[in-house]
Amino acid sequence: MQFTLPELDAAAELVHRHMAPTPQYAWPQLAARTGAEVWVKHENHGPIGAFKARGAITFIDWLKRAHPDCPGIITATRGNHGQAQARAATRAGLRAVVYVPRGNSVEKNAAMRAFGADLREHGEDFDAAKDEAMRVATSEGLFPVPPFHRELVRGVATYGLEFFRAAPPLDAVYVPIGCGSGICGVIAARDALGLSFEAIGVVAETAPGAKLSVEAGRPVATNSAATFADGMAVRVPVAEALAIYGPGAARIVTVSETGIAEAVRSYFADTHNVAEGAGAAGLAALMSERDRMAGKRVGLILSGGNIDSGKFAAILTGETPLP
Repeated sequence: MQFTLPELDAAAELVHRHMAPTPQYAWPQLAARTGAEVWVKHENHGPIGAFKARGAITFIDWLKRAHPDCPGIITATRGNHGQAQARAATRAGLRAVVYVPRGNSVEKNAAMRAFGADLREHGEDFDAAKDEAMRVATSEGLFPVPPFHRELVRGVATYGLEFFRAAPPLDAVYVPIGCGSGICGVIAARDALGLSFEAIGVVAETAPGAKLSVEAGRPVATNSAATFADGMAVRVPVAEALAIYGPGAARIVTVSETGIAEAVRSYFADTHNVAEGAGAAGLAALMSERDRMAGKRVGLILSGGNIDSGKFAAILTGETPLP
């Protein structure tokens, strides 16, 4: 899945009609902490606090053109994808049915409902909720939005265009991996711009499916994906995404739950930005590779900023939340 630069520029023009570009800053305290020059792309400053807003804009625009009689969409999420799809779909006059697993983030659920989602709970994890959403799509006459699609990635890649054009040349960019649209968007923007930095994927130790899949050269599902970084809590890797980040990423780094919690605290202490677990995972990986990355110019993607208040309070007191 490759994109030409004009294709991505057209996506950016569309995205920017619905949201402003997000900022990127070099933070000196993060530099002191990691030994690298650290540039942060603040997708937590977008309209849902995560990069998923971009992919939803381009996907719903495509859906309205390709399927003009479609009454609405159905999808599954742990939160940010669902907020994005509900926001874009309802603004376009469509229904938005969103499945989440039982026990999902209370505050993300509330945000999805506020954006107009018909929220339904099913199963014990994301993959079970996804399977159910895809199963009932036909009977409800709704278009099933998969976790990975060309039009989603085209929109997501616009944050890479903004970042890589605004920041100085980067040596490496750390990107968390859930279903894979984030890192695939980074790779797509990098390649379209003719850049050569290392794209480094990040997974939780307790949800290592993407890393295992890259090592095996095929999708490898795990029995569980129990991490408080719910944006990375995926048991079954997406084959289409693996086909891109497998060859396109320099390596995949695993981070511990305590390392992710430490990174959430570090973001708040050093930049006073709130990061959810997946949003802080890139910083956790950089901190774990401090010696390897010393003196380099490194990009981090802070997406998203949607962590439940109770978990954030616990992390600030030094705790590591349970999944």
